[in-house]
Amino acid sequence: MSESSAEAVADVVASAAAASAAGAAGGWRRATGIAGAAIGVLAAGAAAGVAVERMTVGRGMRRKARLALDSAGPYGTLRGTSGKAHADDGTELYYEVDEAEPDTGPNVSPRRRRLFGRKAPAPVTVVFSHGYCLNQDSWHFQRAALRGVVRTVHWDQRSHGRSGRGVAQTRDRVPVTIDQLGRDLKAVLDAAVPEGPIVLVGHSMGGMTIMALAAQYPELIRDRVVATAFVGTSSGRLGEVNFGLPVAGVNAVRRILPGVLKALGQQAELVEKGRRATADLFAGIIKRYSFAGRDVDPAVERFAERMIESTPIDVVAEFYPAFSDHDKTEALDCFRDMPVLVLAGVQDLVTPSEHSEVIGDLLPECELVLVPDAGHLVMLEHPEAVTDRLADLLTRAGAVPAGATVSGYGTTGSTSSTAGPR
Repeated sequence: MSESSAEAVADVVASAAAASAAGAAGGWRRATGIAGAAIGVLAAGAAAGVAVERMTVGRGMRRKARLALDSAGPYGTLRGTSGKAHADDGTELYYEVDEAEPDTGPNVSPRRRRLFGRKAPAPVTVVFSHGYCLNQDSWHFQRAALRGVVRTVHWDQRSHGRSGRGVAQTRDRVPVTIDQLGRDLKAVLDAAVPEGPIVLVGHSMGGMTIMALAAQYPELIRDRVVATAFVGTSSGRLGEVNFGLPVAGVNAVRRILPGVLKALGQQAELVEKGRRATADLFAGIIKRYSFAGRDVDPAVERFAERMIESTPIDVVAEFYPAFSDHDKTEALDCFRDMPVLVLAGVQDLVTPSEHSEVIGDLLPECELVLVPDAGHLVMLEHPEAVTDRLADLLTRAGAVPAGATVSGYGTTGSTSSTAGPR
């Protein structure tokens, strides 16, 4: 992005802040229409850039295309046996379980045989934690690949997806913390996986949630977790991320953004109208900050849009400050004695791959995989690379037979990605 574009974004932020201070309804309507898209999505991990090709097609045609993708897209349609856990503040946490199919001996399903051979996997449960402004459906391809093969649990973080709004936040005005998310994960594990070995998989904020779980419950990690995957995440120093902006632009955004998000969160209904009115800008921003390649399935792009669009602006504002306080470097020590996968997209602008390399340095026995031509939503952009590495992780953990591989499952573009292990 050019420096002039970055300065323009900073001007938008400043305009929104000014409107907040003035309290003028007209100013809010003007400012939040753009700021609700540009600034809200920045916090969601998809910020400050517009796909030019979107502006060359008529608005009516773009709207019809979105509706067609919404009705035809198969992504996010997988459902399992639902359950509910309750956090320590009473927040209702929604999860779904996909059970492993029973071993049928020589008649084992082709998918299981392709993934793990003819032998039945050990009774392990793989628990998936999603990222900020997403939901459990963000793991669609990995869920489809592993469905029936191993037991999996997919849950929605508080205030996301089908989980309830954070009680402590709405009732007591307590700020969200990553530590709270770690305790939420513990509640889900207690309800959905009360016994047996566990593999933890987390993307972005989900990876941070796993680190917070380890910091507070190291004995759980030691006694029951047999492998862990950190996908596009960070152990700290997120305040230094520049989102691909030049120095002048990022400094302006960092200075003003927290106050603007707080103000926008207090005008949620008005901002949501602005986000809907600026859907084309919103879609271009999400595309830039979620994906790196040019050949992503449009239905996958629209699927990502819908997940992020469904996150209310007050939730975006509520969670954002927690990331600047996140530092779980010491907690990584809990994962030293188990198989660990650390995977990231090389062109991730939200949690840059350098953050995954830092985790890799702190866990020298891990497998570090940097996926070229991949952005923040690497598990949607290059699902075959992520699923292949997860299957290999399960093999290394002893949960499935050695020699298992996944090849070409869930490709979303015309070209399969390649992943480079350390």
